[in-house]
Amino acid sequence: MRMIVSRLIRHKSSVAQTRFISASNGGRYLSTDSNKIDEPFNVEEAETVHVPPPPTEKLLVLGGNGFVGSHVCKEALDRGLSVSSLSRSGKSSLQESWASRVTWHQGNLLSSDLLKEALDGVTSVISCVGGFGSNSYMYKINGTANMNAIRAASEKGVKRFVYISAADFGLAKYLLSGYYEGKRAAETELLTRFAYGGIILRPGFIYGTRSVGNMKIPLGVFGSPMEMVLQQAKPLNQLPLVGPLFTPPVNVESVAKVAVRAATDPVFPPGIVDVHGIQRYSQQKSR
Repeated sequence: MRMIVSRLIRHKSSVAQTRFISASNGGRYLSTDSNKIDEPFNVEEAETVHVPPPPTEKLLVLGGNGFVGSHVCKEALDRGLSVSSLSRSGKSSLQESWASRVTWHQGNLLSSDLLKEALDGVTSVISCVGGFGSNSYMYKINGTANMNAIRAASEKGVKRFVYISAADFGLAKYLLSGYYEGKRAAETELLTRFAYGGIILRPGFIYGTRSVGNMKIPLGVFGSPMEMVLQQAKPLNQLPLVGPLFTPPVNVESVAKVAVRAATDPVFPPGIVDVHGIQRYSQQKSR
């Protein structure tokens, strides 16, 4: 859409003179440097000036066809953003209308050429990339892949980068050392490269309706009640060793909402947002 500005061209006006309107003279203009009464300005024409609209925010979602990533894509589209996604499988298999409005790229974050191509024209990035497996595999997917993306985005001049990480579950980090070591390595890289535009979200268990093929799994059936209960048990988070196990789950739509806001709102503070911060921000009105 183009904005149209109408500019009125005045006839026989003198720039050097300062004029005042006299109500008693029927709206005629009096010159301060002369006793002569000038004629009113005549509007001869209206010139139309075409001003291009402001550039559209372009968001790249890494892992946009996954559980969290698909909700991030949908939220961003609902906010009027131009959305693209890069993932190993490429186009989403979801048969939903919003999926056709996303530009899908197939590629691996461990391949810098494909990543740089997907970053063309992008103003902000949200990474939902993560995975489980052996410790070496978990470090590579959660750590190395995301660090590659962060470096490439920084070199491309991307303004803001949001990384969806994970809350610390205490004992779990020893059982899944590669997972957490990879996550924390990526966080360090992000805060180094994007000191003023890097945001880390640390949700706990994320619930919502998960699509697996043609089947929908309503994880909210037990996730939502757990969230309400554990929200009231916040002091238990401080207990040694077992405290992190009381971290409340959070709705995937809340995570998506906060992630998109953090990626597009220039006043959203950089740094780490824990699960309680995610819940708080999700209840605020978007700018």
